[in-house]
Parts: sequence; C-alpha cells; structure tokens
Amino acid sequence: MIDKRNFYINGHWVAPSQPNDFEVIDPSTEEPCAVISLGSEADTNAAVAAAKAALPGWMATPPAERIAMVEKLADLYQSKGEEMAQAMSAEMGAPIDMARTQQVGAGLYHLKNFIRAAKAFEFEKPLSDRAPNDRIIHEAVGVAGLITPWNWPMNQITLKVGAAAVAGCTMVLKPSEQSPLNAMIFAELVDEAGFPPGVFNLVNGDGVGVGSQLSGHPDVDMISFTGSTRAGTAISKNAADTLKKVHLELGGKGANVIFDDADEKAVKRGVLHMMNNTGQSCNAPSRMLVQKGVYDQAVETAAEVASKVTVGNAHEEGRHIGPVVNELQWNKIQDLIQKGIDEGARLVAGGTGRPDGLNKGYYVKPTVFADVNNQMTVAREEIFGPVLTIIPFETEEEAVEIANDTPYGLTNYVQTQDGDRANRMARVLRSGMVEMNGQSRSAGSPFGGMKQSGNGREGGVWGIEDFLEVKAVGGWSTN
Repeated sequence: MIDKRNFYINGHWVAPSQPNDFEVIDPSTEEPCAVISLGSEADTNAAVAAAKAALPGWMATPPAERIAMVEKLADLYQSKGEEMAQAMSAEMGAPIDMARTQQVGAGLYHLKNFIRAAKAFEFEKPLSDRAPNDRIIHEAVGVAGLITPWNWPMNQITLKVGAAAVAGCTMVLKPSEQSPLNAMIFAELVDEAGFPPGVFNLVNGDGVGVGSQLSGHPDVDMISFTGSTRAGTAISKNAADTLKKVHLELGGKGANVIFDDADEKAVKRGVLHMMNNTGQSCNAPSRMLVQKGVYDQAVETAAEVASKVTVGNAHEEGRHIGPVVNELQWNKIQDLIQKGIDEGARLVAGGTGRPDGLNKGYYVKPTVFADVNNQMTVAREEIFGPVLTIIPFETEEEAVEIANDTPYGLTNYVQTQDGDRANRMARVLRSGMVEMNGQSRSAGSPFGGMKQSGNGREGGVWGIEDFLEVKAVGGWSTN
C-alpha cells in the first residue's frame, strides 16, 4: 500500500505534528490503496505561517519571473503524467484511459492557458489617457487557501494554483482526502520546478478539520473552494468573521434544452456527456428538456444510448465508465434513483443496484428517467452520478421557465438549428455558462456560476483576476 503521510510545507516534505492515519479507498475494489495523514491545527498553522512569510518576496517578484516559474512547472508536468493517471484511477475511479487523457490533460491545458493570459495581462497601467497620473495596480490578494474536490482533482488544482501563482499569491492547498495522491505528485512537480519555499504548501485533511481551519484562519486572505453547495455555505459562514475573500465553485443541475429542430446527434451527445466521469461533474447536463414534437424519439434514443454505456473496473483500459467515488456517494445515488421511481418518474434505463456481473465496487447502472416534472426530487437535487432525467416542454418560454426553475446556475445547454433562438436562449438562461449545439467553450473562457452554483470565475484572465486586488493610485510620477 502506498504510504503518503507527509505534508509539503515551506519547501520540504515534513511529518505531521501528530499521527492521524486515513486510508484512501479504491472504489473499483473497495480496498485501501494508500494511507495518508489528516492534518491537525498545528500543521495548518505551520503551512499558513510559511505562506505568510513567503508572501512579500513572491509579490515583489516581477510577473515575468512568476510566469516563467509556472512555465517550468508546465514543462515538467507530463513527466509524471502516467503516475498521476494511475493515482486518479485508483483513488477516485476514473477509468485509466480517461484519466490519462481528460483528467491529466486538463491540468496542462489550464497551466498553458494561464501562462498565455498572464503574459498579456497589465498588472500596472494608467487609469486612462486623460489621467496619466492615476495608476491602477493589480496586486495579489495575499495568502490563499485552496480547497479542491475529488471528482476532477487535477483540473481544479491547476485552475487554482496556476492563477494564484501568476497573480503573486502564496498558497496552502488542501486537496480532497478522497483523492489526495495526485495532489502530492503535483507538489513534487512544484518542488522540482524550484518555486521559492512557502509559495506553495500542501496539507491533507478533511473539511471539518483543515478545511475549517483554513477558511477561518486570520492569516488567510482568500479561500478558493470547489465542492458542494452545502460545504460552500459552511465555508462562507466560517470565513465571514475575518471578512476574507471567498471564491466558490459549487454544484449544478444543468438543463440541456433540445428543440424539435436539434441536430440528429443532440440526444446521444447529451446522454454521453451526462455519463462522462460517471456523472460526477458539476456542469453535467443532468436535466434533458425535450420539445414535445421529438420527445418520444428522444426518450427512445436516450434509453438505447444509456443501455450501451458499459461499466467496469477503472484500472482496465477501454471506453467504459468507472465506479463512483465511495460508499457514501453510492448509497446517496441509490436512494435518489429509488426516490425517482417512488415519485412516479418512468425508468427507461438502469435502476438501483450494481450492473450485472459486478458484485463489488461502487458501480452504478447508467440510468435514465423519462416523464419527469421539474418538482420531482431527481430534477431538483444534484445526484452526482450517471443519472439523467428527461422533462417534456412545448414552447420556448416554457423551456426557459423550467430551465431557470432551480437553485443552481452553473451550465446550461441549448440544441437548435435556429441561430436567433439559440442566442435568445443564451441571454435568458440564468447560468454562468451556456454551451450550444455541442460546441464547448474555448481555451481561456471563464468557468463559474451564479445563484447556488457559487461566485467568481476560474480560467484565463478572469481566473487570474480573482486572485488580485485592485489598487488605485493618484499622483503617480511619470518622470
């Protein structure tokens, strides 16, 4: 079993201040694959102190040199790509092929986008041509606590670390205790790249322990958190006493609105998108809204596509989906599937229990419910598993009403060949992101939501700006 008990603090791997072992469970087998330590308050304080001590020097480092350091990190990243993929496959159940491409690939993608955005960013500039003696300075928020989830671990770590580093923040990372191994490999890369001691620190722990200690710490100036809306609420309350900046990327219940003129692959595309990463994505298109004229055919297609999605061990190569992350999630998903049945939704694919032939591991049947109304539990709650709900609608106005009738507002999707209608929908859907006709957002586009999906944006120039304060200076000398 892998032993990863140490933390990375002030440029060194150090033992925890007191023993607190935690077994990392492989969801494909339900067996432990590694042991880590959960940090104590002494460990959190040591990491924050290191970040605070390193802050003046890192803030004073010219942006070009900070960017060069992130470039070095990006250059080294692929050297541990296979190790990272194996780690994520074991700890959170990403099928190994998907781990190698999507999970590992996301990290390098974001680092490169931050490098590009930072090189074009004006950290200091005049207010305007008419006010040459007014200066606008963008400077680091300060010490940033970064709390990342288990479902897209390297995606979220690089979205936070890359932005914080080029902005001049020092940081303490607390990865999810469910998927910590990839984060520790990433810390090895940071060390190899030669970041100054204290700029980046890593302490493992759970939300109640290290997470709460960071969000309430008086020397932490900012918390950037990705996870559940419930946890985001708790973090906001805990952070309020110190009035620190809080960036939240939370849950979602995205609507995928399929009009009767959608292209012929729209339904299949929506189902496969929903099932990707075993449905464990906050931006998953989990509510498929289908116009009545194509509804029956869409239900038939969705059921057929879902029935062909195979489920299997994350360590085996292939295009299957893996298990969900742990027993707690598995039980929650089973309960919600049963709730859908009990509330009268029509089960057209999947259902409760493990898929045939799998009697161990946290495997879930790819499930599709039809004839759902937007008040059913499966349409209201974020299930975070491979479960799709299909809701009929008649008019564009009704589609907008249903799509927006949710506490969440992360990503919505629109499928129509009518360009004017697509643009109208994009304007009125209450979400931080809208993707149309299978076209994803481009590199450097901001990721984030509104309502109970959080605040702030990650990626590109918007991601960098979230780690910066704006300072206005009058009487700047231009001599």
